[in-house]
Amino acid sequence: MQIIAVLFFTLITLPLAAQSIQFRDITSQAGIHFIHNNGAFGKKWLPETMGPGCAFIDYDNDGYPDILLVNGEDWPGHQRTLSTLKLYHNNHDGTFTDVTRKAGLAVSIFGLGVAIGDYDNDGYDDIFISALGQSRLFHNNGNGTFADVTKAAGLWGPNEFSTGAAWVDYDRDGKLDLIVANYVQWSPQTDIYCTLDGVHKSYCTPESYKGSSARLWHNLGSGKFEDVTQKAGLHDPTSKSLGVAILDYNGDGWPDILLANDTQPNKLYLNRKDGSFEERGVAAGIAFSEDGIARAGMGVDTADYDRSGYPSILITNFANQMLSLYHNEGNGLFVDEAPRSEVGRATLVTLGFGCFFFDYDNDGWPDIFVADGHIENEIERVQKRVAYAEPPHLFRNLGGGRFQEVTQQMGTAFASPKVARGAAYADIDNDGALDVLLTTNAGRTWLFHNEGGANHSLRVKLSGTKSNRDGIGAIVRVNLGNGKQWQMLRSGSSYLSQSELVLTFGLGLQEKVDNLEVQWPSGQLDKLANVPGDQTVTIQEGKGIISSRHYGKPANGNRERKIGKSTASVARKNSARTN
Repeated sequence: MQIIAVLFFTLITLPLAAQSIQFRDITSQAGIHFIHNNGAFGKKWLPETMGPGCAFIDYDNDGYPDILLVNGEDWPGHQRTLSTLKLYHNNHDGTFTDVTRKAGLAVSIFGLGVAIGDYDNDGYDDIFISALGQSRLFHNNGNGTFADVTKAAGLWGPNEFSTGAAWVDYDRDGKLDLIVANYVQWSPQTDIYCTLDGVHKSYCTPESYKGSSARLWHNLGSGKFEDVTQKAGLHDPTSKSLGVAILDYNGDGWPDILLANDTQPNKLYLNRKDGSFEERGVAAGIAFSEDGIARAGMGVDTADYDRSGYPSILITNFANQMLSLYHNEGNGLFVDEAPRSEVGRATLVTLGFGCFFFDYDNDGWPDIFVADGHIENEIERVQKRVAYAEPPHLFRNLGGGRFQEVTQQMGTAFASPKVARGAAYADIDNDGALDVLLTTNAGRTWLFHNEGGANHSLRVKLSGTKSNRDGIGAIVRVNLGNGKQWQMLRSGSSYLSQSELVLTFGLGLQEKVDNLEVQWPSGQLDKLANVPGDQTVTIQEGKGIISSRHYGKPANGNRERKIGKSTASVARKNSARTN
């Protein structure tokens, strides 16, 4: 009987058989016509090849995620066009409207990254844009417009090469603080000549320049911030950081900070619960590769991909280095599983930037997406196996720590080569399936709609009271017939980008969640029982569900998802996978 019980438990906790799902390119149909301006004019200056990032933000609280695209600008003396940030409003029908100028965001800066969060707890999400030079903070006025409050907030002054950023309440005082990664010390005056073939100038690696410390801004309230980098123990001028992720890697209830560094050891800062951090990257095993090399870290994300109860780490690296998949052993140590998996083999030659864990087929197991693209447009002249434009990677989680690449099954446009950088996900049409936004350097943006599949899901939006309004840092746990899942609501991650501030739990064939818990940063624990799936619920701290929006159940094993003029209907396959 015991053997039978174990076999039964294994069957119900493994992912379901793969479904016929595709990601359809709806960019033009959706009304998104954006070309990134990297400012390049032939000099091959380092910042040109790094951006841009992107974000989903429900800036008007209508329940539909809007799109924010970061842009660069022309260099002084080489002006050709006026380029600005772009904000696209979601029209609820699969289309978007450019509201940039109306929103007050038609601002020209050499933007790179973005982080979304409600820093003043007024109920409306604000925007931080990292940039080469002066980064900017835009306050959401609650009426569809934004105001540049960089100076008023005390963030004016640093002239740096800022990249990834994330909002995090590191001291759990109910106010969101801001961590900003910085890359290297570069300027047009200090630009160095580099070459791949001895003849033509190429983009230099960061090894040619001195590093730059990340900055931690403490939220003082009343819209003011204070630079506490030194005080918090985060000052490290050797870092060359691109990706930022927040995680509680030791499960003590306090947010830790992970920095993905380019040609420098990755940093893992343990929260000491007193306003300071202790660097643990080397001790934790995430600073270097297995052979002791500091790789070229780009994007980063964290998730419990194998239901171990601990968050593991994903870091994209340069070509010929493969992706890092650091499994959290639960004892303060991480082990890179990529070299022994398809994830490593498939990413050895490609150069990854944006990346994230997300459950694209709603089977309850986090899958992996990686945006690829080289930095050097002439790389194929010197490395025949490496391409400038590269297809992305989508790895389906098979359970048991195993992944299978399914990129080619997702559609021709999705699998086409791109010079990709930023990447984010959101459910743009409230159908319960996660869609993908992808940016390219000096090129177009791609919006992919998730079509097909019939698994159930539950989406959870948080509203803090004692905790920060967004609920950033809260951990949501769900218990259902096919096992237990948990996620932390986080700002940042990926590469220069921000996914929606809503958690999506894939339920597979289950139609409800038996038990749901929210562990808030304040320490408040909210418990709910028998929560139906196929809906988005808003949970307020201390009150439970205050609103819900259903997005329909699959009928007779089918779900129709309509967006624009196209309808996809795919039958559900009920067979379980034996691992």
